[in-house]
Amino acid sequence: MKQVIILGGIGNGSVIAHAIRDTASYPHPQFQVAGFLNDRLLVGTTIEGFPVLGKLLDVHQFLDDGYLVINTIYRIDGNSRRIKRFEKLAIPWERMATFIHPRAYVAPGAKLHPGCVVLPNASISPGAEIGTGSLIMVNATVGHNSILDSYCHCAAQSCISSFVKVGKGVHIGLNATVGDGLKVGDFSTLAMGSVLTRNLPAGEIWAGNPARFLREIR
Repeated sequence: MKQVIILGGIGNGSVIAHAIRDTASYPHPQFQVAGFLNDRLLVGTTIEGFPVLGKLLDVHQFLDDGYLVINTIYRIDGNSRRIKRFEKLAIPWERMATFIHPRAYVAPGAKLHPGCVVLPNASISPGAEIGTGSLIMVNATVGHNSILDSYCHCAAQSCISSFVKVGKGVHIGLNATVGDGLKVGDFSTLAMGSVLTRNLPAGEIWAGNPARFLREIR
């Protein structure tokens, strides 16, 4: 099994760590979580049983030792600053782990770029494309021929319909739905439980059913 370092902590990071640990009960598991890199916790402490091994800037020491990396440090309210911070680490794409849980469905013909995570009961339909470092959480759905740019976060039970174009660093909230053929602009957010029936401009948060402008990203 390949050893994986997770950038992050409780939240996306711990959910993904436990999902990887769960695959040990399946035939031929690919990955094992070695621990976390986290700037807020001391080395030697733990995150839900997984050790904190260092700070984010320590990542290249682990890359030199052969570890792979999964980035989970995203925000609901605007991801641009955190994505820039991650990109400054200059981690080669080939060292980004792509993790698909055995209980997820990824259709033939779907394309996942490096660093993607697809958790249990998620569904990626034919012709869909998931950008680098995107997280497709539990029970989330990406419809056929939809394209997600890099660093997107599709929260649990969210649903992206067919022929949708989602920009960079977008957050689709819990149980939110994006209608067919729509465009979701860079670094925007669709709030939990919302239903998007119109294009969502870049850098805005929309909420409600149907979703409407709430405010700009801070």
